[in-house]
Amino acid sequence: MNIKNYFRLFSINLILLLFVFLASCQKQTRQTILKSPDQKLSIALISVENGKLAYTLKYKSELLIDTSFVGFEFKDQPPLDKNLEIVNVSGSTTDESWEMPWGEQREVRNHYNSLIVEIRETVAPKREFQMEFKLYNDGLGFRYNFSNIPENQETIIMDESTHFKLTGDHQAWWIPGDWDIYEHLYHHSRLSEIDATALQNHNDLAQTYIPENAVNTPVTMKTDAGIYLSFHEANLTDYAGMTIKIDTENFNLVSELVGSDRLGYKVKRVGSFHTPWRTVQVSETAGGLIESNLIVNLNEPNKLGDISWFEPTKYVGIWWDMHLGTKTWDYASTQDMNRHSGEKPHGKHGATTEYAKELIDFASENNIHGILVEGWNTGWEHWIGFEDREGVFDFVTPYPDYDLKEVVRYGKSKGVELIMHHETSAAPRTYDQQLDTAFRLMHSLGIHSVKTGYVGKIIPKGEYHHGQWMVNHYRRVLETAAKYDIAINAHEPIKATGIRRTLPNAISREGLRGQEFNAWASDGGNPPNHLPTVAFTRMLSGPIDYTPGIFNIKLEPYKPNNQVNTTLAQQLALYVIINSPIQMVPDLMDAYKGHPAFQFIRDVAVNWEQTKVLNGEVGEFVTIARQDRDSDNWFLGAITNEDAREIEVDLDFLEAGKTYTARLYLDAEDAHWNNNPTAYIIVNKEVEKGETLKLKLAAGGGAAVSFMLVE
Repeated sequence: MNIKNYFRLFSINLILLLFVFLASCQKQTRQTILKSPDQKLSIALISVENGKLAYTLKYKSELLIDTSFVGFEFKDQPPLDKNLEIVNVSGSTTDESWEMPWGEQREVRNHYNSLIVEIRETVAPKREFQMEFKLYNDGLGFRYNFSNIPENQETIIMDESTHFKLTGDHQAWWIPGDWDIYEHLYHHSRLSEIDATALQNHNDLAQTYIPENAVNTPVTMKTDAGIYLSFHEANLTDYAGMTIKIDTENFNLVSELVGSDRLGYKVKRVGSFHTPWRTVQVSETAGGLIESNLIVNLNEPNKLGDISWFEPTKYVGIWWDMHLGTKTWDYASTQDMNRHSGEKPHGKHGATTEYAKELIDFASENNIHGILVEGWNTGWEHWIGFEDREGVFDFVTPYPDYDLKEVVRYGKSKGVELIMHHETSAAPRTYDQQLDTAFRLMHSLGIHSVKTGYVGKIIPKGEYHHGQWMVNHYRRVLETAAKYDIAINAHEPIKATGIRRTLPNAISREGLRGQEFNAWASDGGNPPNHLPTVAFTRMLSGPIDYTPGIFNIKLEPYKPNNQVNTTLAQQLALYVIINSPIQMVPDLMDAYKGHPAFQFIRDVAVNWEQTKVLNGEVGEFVTIARQDRDSDNWFLGAITNEDAREIEVDLDFLEAGKTYTARLYLDAEDAHWNNNPTAYIIVNKEVEKGETLKLKLAAGGGAAVSFMLVE
């Protein structure tokens, strides 16, 4: 890895750092200005009347964020939001590169100009803190540093008041600021039309709590001038997750931290600390948001070193069976709703040794090197629907019909590694008690990844999935897993904020309305515009375990009232569109056997040398090309919403002077997500750099293309 660091204080060309004193109406304004390396973005930190601090953000000549104030509310302390003065400013420039051990690209450039602004109260108790700004060509990150607090002193934050004062009634793509889940459909509206509290009750969601007219992040917007914005946070560590309250009349966004009803505050820290980074990504194109590395760059470098024990892979699983109703997670029938009642095997249990071996054979034959087995361990008879879920799951004891060691042995003999499954039923204290034991078992068997789950309302009552208490639990799981060479794919997780750079065993997570909603949601599942929206919203935060690849689109004969609302070609394209180093091949084996289109899933990579976003509009369509990290082959995916469209794709991403065999998996002429979703064609042709492909996407459709280098 080639790393260069350049630190130039107050450089004329790289940092514009000005102290401007403006006299107006008998008051003084002190302004500190920082510009991005390419000079297009500029932020001004302003000290105004009554000692309030605010900032503004411009892109070229357009004001994106108007005067936006900052402050904190503490327990047993006065608010920290006025009588503030800037006492010192220092600036620097950093330009370095670092390597992703896995991910959407190998090399990441980390190039920014920064300011550290020292701030002091002018009245008692004369507290001090810093604001740290990093301005990139693709956006802004800033955080608060409280670095002079005695080692044992507690600071209890009741809320943080970071404002983002927008300059227009922007288009917004949002989900409600739910303290428990991200599994809502995205809404597209003007900023002034956001009404999150109307979505409080949702019959298909296991838990939900929306106390304010707020949105979860990332939230994506588009100005009338065509500038794209995404608001999020980076390096969420020992702090509460941030939702954003919406002032629909004044277009003002204000941070609203997730709280704890049990403890009565938002955040408690001991000694010196800093907050997560508050981030604003900025781009002239929607695709530029996807290509941005702002979130990962604002995290600390890799602390784990070599993690070659984790190998990006595709995986099959005992999972979709349960959503179709052909098998169950639980082993026995419960006679009543008492967890101590009599039980007997019901014969539909999915996690059997025999079925796992069938899947391993299938995976081994089709270039798939992982298998996930859900429902393998005792406790599933009582995991949901019970208030008392503490102690339900045992994370080392299999059911009688599942031989864990034999499945691991058989898988290794076929080149297929087991992915462990730990569902906690939202009882994290039970999981904490067994972490070392469970991970030690995995390590002894050579199992290197686990899918965790947190379905239900958090126990203890009064805690939420996205509060500080749970943020720390999720981090504790990651750090403990790392000691045993184990990677985490978290479901019902805290939001992704780029920690995968620091702890690259954070490989993927759910944190969105996933594929399973198509099998059981009463509202018709995920509409065709869902994934073209997810690509520009949720995916900006990090990798997604969405489980693409359903071939039995109509779910026949299992779920006659449900279906997947895409074409088959789009299901293939999602392996490229959705970023994740692990990708499930979820459908039942019979759906794939003998199917010509299954060749794309056999071929497609999951770990990338580089990524190019070729076109796209939020909620409408997107085309992404990615180069396999282990070869010179490329793969392309294009998806659209309910509107059919024709797109042209320039093949400038291919290597000059080389010939590629392109295999195109396309919607047939009469394909349609609802009327004819499985109609497709396969076209083979040789192509070179500089050529153009014309792709016709059906309504709810897509296109998947493999480009294999001709030797």
